[in-house]
Amino acid sequence: MSSFTRFSRFSRPLLPALGLIFSLTLSGCGTRTEGETADTKATAEVPAQPVVVDSAALKKQVMLRDSLKADSIVKKSGQLPGAILPGKRIIAFYGNIRSKGMGILGREPKEQMFRKFEGVLKEWQAADPSIPVQAALHNVTITAQGTAGKDGKWRLMNSKATIEEVLSWAKEHNCILFLDVQPGHSTLQAELPKLEQYLKDPIVHLGIDPEFSLSTMPGVRPNQKIGTLDAKDVNFTINFLARIVSENKLPPKVLTVHRFTRKMLTNYKNIKLDPRVQVVMHMDGHGEPTLKKDSYHDYIQTEPVQYTGFKLFYEYDARPKPHHIMTPTEVLTQLTPKPLYIQYQ
Repeated sequence: MSSFTRFSRFSRPLLPALGLIFSLTLSGCGTRTEGETADTKATAEVPAQPVVVDSAALKKQVMLRDSLKADSIVKKSGQLPGAILPGKRIIAFYGNIRSKGMGILGREPKEQMFRKFEGVLKEWQAADPSIPVQAALHNVTITAQGTAGKDGKWRLMNSKATIEEVLSWAKEHNCILFLDVQPGHSTLQAELPKLEQYLKDPIVHLGIDPEFSLSTMPGVRPNQKIGTLDAKDVNFTINFLARIVSENKLPPKVLTVHRFTRKMLTNYKNIKLDPRVQVVMHMDGHGEPTLKKDSYHDYIQTEPVQYTGFKLFYEYDARPKPHHIMTPTEVLTQLTPKPLYIQYQ
């Protein structure tokens, strides 16, 4: 909604590197040689003829086979083993552990922050005892920047040490971890492979932020205009995660897609779901409750994809008075459908 004013989330951050673009090479594929013909009557050996293997086509066959297998499991049980949604409600603290300005994750000292988080989790469990809560940390790992950098892409990735530290925090406190990507003037196709090594961990999931995706807007600095992603970008991300799930025999990944305007995500009807990836369309705007509810209705409820999310801002939702941060009970009774992913910034 155009009346939403977003504040800069720039800071020094982020970094993970991972994955390959799944339409590229498959490890172990390439050329191979058939064995020599075993003909004991032959008087001379016949040189083996090399057989060229189309690795891209082979990979497609593998993906299709895995996808069909996943579909068959879903038809029998409703979802793949280990799926988080819809059996749990994810409650996440968002930010960057190296920045006090990006969100509650990083704003307060670690132990103080986790004490607050424990209280929030109890509030949500009390508001809806019918579904268990799943604690999550949502760390912005590739962050849009206020300067272009050496390659002119206006984004920076967290160091390996930072990513490993926030992962250790998650494991210490029984949380899952989301690595969030603000691609700046780069692309998801270029940035997501940097994170693959971390996404092989079963507790690590992914978030993508169209607000800071500006590759189609030459010359625009992050935070000057709201960026955009298309269904094809979301589909690339889904396929990227689905491959990691299949190759590493993981439970389904959760993918959050931030959204608070219509143009942030184009052609949503073309998004193709895969049971190995659970997609959350996440209402990411701040403001007074009526405005937030209207945006949830307009951009999340009326343009459904799969699951839904809702963000609450400790600093911005309560300003100016008498506005307030919506309570768990308010969120659950005033939003349809009830969101299964809740994020605090």
